[in-house]
Amino acid sequence: MTESLPPGGIVLSETEIDARWERAWRPEQVAQRLLGLAVPWCVAGGWSLDLFRGEESRPHGDLEIAVPAGSFAAVRERFPELAFDAVGSGRIWPSAGPEAMDAVHQTWVRDPATEDWLFDVFREPHEGARWVCRRDERLKLPYEEVIERTAEGIPYLAPEMALLFKAKAVRPKDQLDFDGALPLLGPERRARLRGWLELVHPGHGWLAALA
Repeated sequence: MTESLPPGGIVLSETEIDARWERAWRPEQVAQRLLGLAVPWCVAGGWSLDLFRGEESRPHGDLEIAVPAGSFAAVRERFPELAFDAVGSGRIWPSAGPEAMDAVHQTWVRDPATEDWLFDVFREPHEGARWVCRRDERLKLPYEEVIERTAEGIPYLAPEMALLFKAKAVRPKDQLDFDGALPLLGPERRARLRGWLELVHPGHGWLAALA
């Protein structure tokens, strides 16, 4: 994926965007459709932390999943009735072609009948079977260290990794997620998150709580 954006794209207000996310799917709906897929995908964002916690701690405005960029086509094939919109830098490319898809990493999956967005797909960098952090390519891990599963088998991003992504620009909901997950993080998870924050976001405000 490149840094330069293609021409076109549309801009919607936050109100319009929020309204079209009101009927977003839940993790179990996506998991059912991706059952048996031989691709290392996982629920990301705030939902991943609630799957780790084993309870829904707050309302979620959307549902995000992460997949290796090279395996995106296999995921897309499971949803032939839906449209895939590329998203980046505040713009949306509906039913995006290859140019827009290659330029950004985020994809909003839309029901063409209602225009609702149902879930968000992050197309993540990777090196074969190793996950690569899009915020800092020095951070590379095998997928078995990045993805965990609920008792029901729903894959989710390891909580320390989810919090690393939330650390870039902490919003009130991100702080709530950190405060809620912190008591459940054992010494090893805390040490991993602390090391990653020191690498990617040195001086971050969460480091004191992880000491």
